[in-house]
Amino acid sequence: MRILILANSSAGLYDFRSEFIERLLRDHQLTVSVPDSVKAEQLAKLGCEVITTAINRRGMNPVEDYRLYREYGRLLRAVQPELVLTYTIKPNIYGGLNCRRARIPYLATITGLGSTFQHRSLVRRIVIGLYRRGLKRAACVFFQNEENQAIFERFRIRGKSSRLVSGSGVNLKKHFMEPYRLDDQFYFLYVGRVMKEKGIEEFLTAAETLHSEKVHFQIVGYCDEDYQERLDNLEIRGYIQQLGFRPDIHEILAQASAVVLPTYHEGMSNVLMEASSTGRPVIASNISGCREIFTEGETGLGFNPGDSGDLIRALRQFMAIPASDRAMMGRRARERMGKYFDRERVIDAYIEEIEKLTKG
Repeated sequence: MRILILANSSAGLYDFRSEFIERLLRDHQLTVSVPDSVKAEQLAKLGCEVITTAINRRGMNPVEDYRLYREYGRLLRAVQPELVLTYTIKPNIYGGLNCRRARIPYLATITGLGSTFQHRSLVRRIVIGLYRRGLKRAACVFFQNEENQAIFERFRIRGKSSRLVSGSGVNLKKHFMEPYRLDDQFYFLYVGRVMKEKGIEEFLTAAETLHSEKVHFQIVGYCDEDYQERLDNLEIRGYIQQLGFRPDIHEILAQASAVVLPTYHEGMSNVLMEASSTGRPVIASNISGCREIFTEGETGLGFNPGDSGDLIRALRQFMAIPASDRAMMGRRARERMGKYFDRERVIDAYIEEIEKLTKG
């Protein structure tokens, strides 16, 4: 088959779905549409045809969105795919609307809901309406956590079928078990875009409160909002260390005492899965998309999202745990990833749905 993938990030597509792409390329021709060139070359080397389609990932400009809708329509006519796979909100909606109009089978993946569904508003009503139309003819809608699935059902946003998977899963070979540090130093690592909804405010407050000669706070990722001046100021004062954007974070995960994720909402956190697979305990918001990944007190600790005081409480609780027990938490985290979050199982679920379409 000719298969088209619509996504909003070349890095996200390559980092979390390259194994799936390789599996597809065994039997199918594959074109991917992404808005950037960060990992376009790597996708091309896998054997994909890569097409650039501009997307304002966070913008809500109706003119821009209509332009994207039209561009996806032109793309479908040019590629003439027999199946389309869509990831994230705008590809799901505008790709879905075009596939429905062209009567092309498509599979959609809900990677998270963001803040849109949290408050009643005109924007939420518009998004719900668009989602209903965009996903109505989807052969299968994949969800990464039960809460997102339940919210879509409550708002009667449905495809022809739905399926729950463990996020993108984790590559257990790439993120292998690493020895845990047993010294008296604590390195708390934040990995992700630096933005309010990822909990950066709470992380920085914790750094200002708890930093000492033995307690270090590190940040990996780029600023998606206007935080750079504040980060630079805190680094000069010794509260944090900025490690920048890293295409491969395994070695940094290996040096961490724990990975901290104070996010407000999540589909299924790749950062937590990769940290756990590396054998690192996690300290994360007690929300869907995070709490499925760790077991409280055994492989990690949870705290209330948006509550810096509760994050500080969890960090202090973690520092009171003996190093040997923290190492055991990491080993249990690795075991949990192997049991429930192996990426190969997630890929198998997608291949199964694709085979249903080809046989049908």
